[in-house]
Amino acid sequence: MEHAEFAPRLLDWFERHGRHDLPWQHPRSPYRVWVAEIMLQQTQVATVIPYFQRFVDALPTLPLLAAANEDTVLALWSGLGYYSRARNLRAAAKRCATEHEGSLPDDLEALQALPGIGRSTAAAIRAQAFGRPDAILDGNVKRVLCRLFGIEGWPGERRIEQQLWTLAASLMPDERCADYTQAIMDFGATLCSRARPACAICPFSDDCEARLSSRVDSLPTPRPRREVPQRECSMLVLCDPDGRLLLQRREGSGVWQGLWSLPQFEAAEAARDFAVSLGARDDGRPLEPVEHAFTHYRLRIHPLRFDLPGRSAPRIGDNPATRWITRSELLELGLPAPVRRLVSHIKEFR
Repeated sequence: MEHAEFAPRLLDWFERHGRHDLPWQHPRSPYRVWVAEIMLQQTQVATVIPYFQRFVDALPTLPLLAAANEDTVLALWSGLGYYSRARNLRAAAKRCATEHEGSLPDDLEALQALPGIGRSTAAAIRAQAFGRPDAILDGNVKRVLCRLFGIEGWPGERRIEQQLWTLAASLMPDERCADYTQAIMDFGATLCSRARPACAICPFSDDCEARLSSRVDSLPTPRPRREVPQRECSMLVLCDPDGRLLLQRREGSGVWQGLWSLPQFEAAEAARDFAVSLGARDDGRPLEPVEHAFTHYRLRIHPLRFDLPGRSAPRIGDNPATRWITRSELLELGLPAPVRRLVSHIKEFR
């Protein structure tokens, strides 16, 4: 297939079958496109939509995001995962407020200089928000190009990725950049999907190298397999006499940096010792373990429940990283998804 034929045929498919009613398209603004693109990193459209709507309802403009505190941003993001995206979003907004007069820049290098914005995300923002002809290369696009043009090799390998960037740029039209960018993402997400692609109704079926050579299931070449390690931890579920729960803010580095969580320990003995040091009786009981999968490992959480006797909770001092919270206050805090799920099943917590 000639490269010049690709965009017109893809856009023709998009007119009839693409997604034209996504919330960040109406109205389409640089800020809304940017928030959506960050949320869509490693997350599907159907999952993102309610989070996007909640986020822009609370923080409808870039200056409001720049002025928001971290707890507010993480609470709005809570459950969406990959929380560094939320921290980077806020940090980038603050940079825009001081360096770009409160607006998102339309320059490619300036966009890539902002936290959390890589080459493909910057190109997607430029194409959809500013109409610039910059090619993107997200997971959907990599899959489409590998199949259609029969490209072998894991797309994460530097040599293969560079080949795909060159190909993506050669296919990018000079006009209708926003539609084309949405079209190629939609095409990969809804028709040329990872599992059970709809080859029978594909407008490129007669030209697709993967279909013609019976390699649809093997392209793109999968990442070399490696065993996903299993990790274990204990979490303290400590309730005070008023039915409040003890939470701690996660400091340092890590996937949950800045989020509020149950106190975490490597072993149950350490969790028990901490509870006893706050006045709990040594009668903790284990709760049902919680499993959570990260990109590079699986985590099994072993909750240990203690209740403080007496009429009042022990003072925890002037420590902003530790606090007693009620159930209603959970909505104001960013919690990791497995912790929020665990806490939601604690009946006595109110």
